[in-house]
Amino acid sequence: MRQVLARLARVRLTSRGLGVVCVGGVLWVLGLVLSLPDVVALGSACLFAVGAAWVVTGVQRLDEGRGALRVVRHVDPSPVVRGRTADASLVVAAVNPTGAAYERLSRLRLSEQAAHELAGHEGIRARVSAQPDRISVRYQLTPTRRGRWPLGPLLTTRTDVFGLVRATQPLGDATAVAVWPRTVELAVRTRALGDVDRSATGARLQSTDDSVLRDYVAGDDPRRVHWASAARRGQLMVRADESAGVRPVTVLMDRSLLPHWSEGSTVPRNPAAIDDGEWAVELAASVAVSFLESGHPARLIATGVVPDLDSARFATTRAGRPGLLDATVDLRGHRGAAESERAVANTAKALRMTRSAGEIVVAVLAPVPAAARAEVAALAADGTCWAVLVAPRQTGFRHEVDETAAELRATGWHVALTEPRTDPERAWAVLAERAP
Repeated sequence: MRQVLARLARVRLTSRGLGVVCVGGVLWVLGLVLSLPDVVALGSACLFAVGAAWVVTGVQRLDEGRGALRVVRHVDPSPVVRGRTADASLVVAAVNPTGAAYERLSRLRLSEQAAHELAGHEGIRARVSAQPDRISVRYQLTPTRRGRWPLGPLLTTRTDVFGLVRATQPLGDATAVAVWPRTVELAVRTRALGDVDRSATGARLQSTDDSVLRDYVAGDDPRRVHWASAARRGQLMVRADESAGVRPVTVLMDRSLLPHWSEGSTVPRNPAAIDDGEWAVELAASVAVSFLESGHPARLIATGVVPDLDSARFATTRAGRPGLLDATVDLRGHRGAAESERAVANTAKALRMTRSAGEIVVAVLAPVPAAARAEVAALAADGTCWAVLVAPRQTGFRHEVDETAAELRATGWHVALTEPRTDPERAWAVLAERAP
């Protein structure tokens, strides 16, 4: 009953309907005053026609009955990359080819709804083409933020047969559009990292048992191309030997860099904090993707009070790139400073207990509270650990930055300090250049 009343409340008079109501009211009053039953009947007929049109239009649903319509929406590519354009299409078509459906389509006006984060700064500009059995709409999306944002439901405006009333109703369901962070290619094949790999894995003679195949990436030695597999698969494949020191890489993303949130709020209201957090996610994603494309098995892990490291599997080929980026779509900050502290400590402890031999950890960290620093610092005892330590904009946290950097370096971490929204290539270059 509430849904019916809600639909009736969306009905509005058109200019024609308003005119008919005014004429009908005047005739009804005039007929009563002059005692002319025929004039009263004529005025009543006008009012009844508008009332009937109001009820029928409000009660009818566009997705039910002989004239039922359906909505099909498609976004390409999906997921979308922040800042890049995606093509979206929308088709409203008849479920069954009936006259009632075609009649509804002919009197339908469409308005697509999109989250502001998807529509971009200029909004949506659509191209509409109508046919007797369908209406097609094409437009473009330029998302401004990473995340998962609703597209739809479609808003429809239709009039009754006589044009007396119009009703606005949603049609179809909303589509959740995933938006990946932007990534940049980083020069992860540095001499320092290569030296670390060789010193950790040691040198030994190659064996055919050690050889596995992976996709060719720019910079690979052409002599390592496996031509038989390349001919079979239609793409260049190279031999990646365990003895060459290709080690797995875990990128640790500290969600403390994202704005805190609470159950009662939807999104943080500080634009600067939001932009700083998105930059940190893009930096972590760029590091993970760059290592993967350079031939290292890679995964991306975010801090959590109850970290689930078992589900964060290593991607070993370029085909695993979407999985790395999917892990960033729903990331958001912790609920407060206390939760951030527990999450960093618990994740570092879980990672230390489960990391494999030779695994490299590259962390994008906020200043670590004193109570959690010991767990994070202990990771360096089991292997190679690099960190980009992000200095917050608030000057009051500077002492925590210096203390975190000093304690991590004392235990073997290689640490580089950077400001929020520094170019990712520059932030990575500082870390790589200062490697021992």
